[in-house]
Amino acid sequence: MQIQILTVGRIKEKYLTAGIKEYLKRLSAYAKVEIKEVKDEKTAENASPREIALLLEKEAARLEQLLRPQTYLIALAIEGRQFTSPDFAAHLQQQTVYGHSHFTFLIGGSLGLAPRLLAQADLQLSFSPLTFPHQLFRLMLLEQLYRAFKIMRGEPYHK
Repeated sequence: MQIQILTVGRIKEKYLTAGIKEYLKRLSAYAKVEIKEVKDEKTAENASPREIALLLEKEAARLEQLLRPQTYLIALAIEGRQFTSPDFAAHLQQQTVYGHSHFTFLIGGSLGLAPRLLAQADLQLSFSPLTFPHQLFRLMLLEQLYRAFKIMRGEPYHK
């Protein structure tokens, strides 16, 4: 299985970088995982809805350049579908039965993702109705992917 994580912005905190490296190492036994970052747009405190829409479109254009054809596209969105960890693992496994071997996860910046990217997604996924920093969320996604592989293989970890 190949997993591509496309994300807006860079990781700045060393503790997050260390956690991300650890989960990438753990995941290497199960899948080929690559993370690609695109530049985030600076947002003025008093940005208008129109300005925000334009910023999201600029970020979306950068993300779209990295999308692979035939990928199963999963957009992380607070209003997306929520799964338990076992159900998330089952969903990923079911998609492989349907012939998907490449998955792309989109993580937006502080403003989220452009509506057109959300509309293109095969799945909009939410981990919680809570809002998380997009940098922390990258680590959370990797941990949940690792947990999903452990569950799929019947290996201990997920309790």
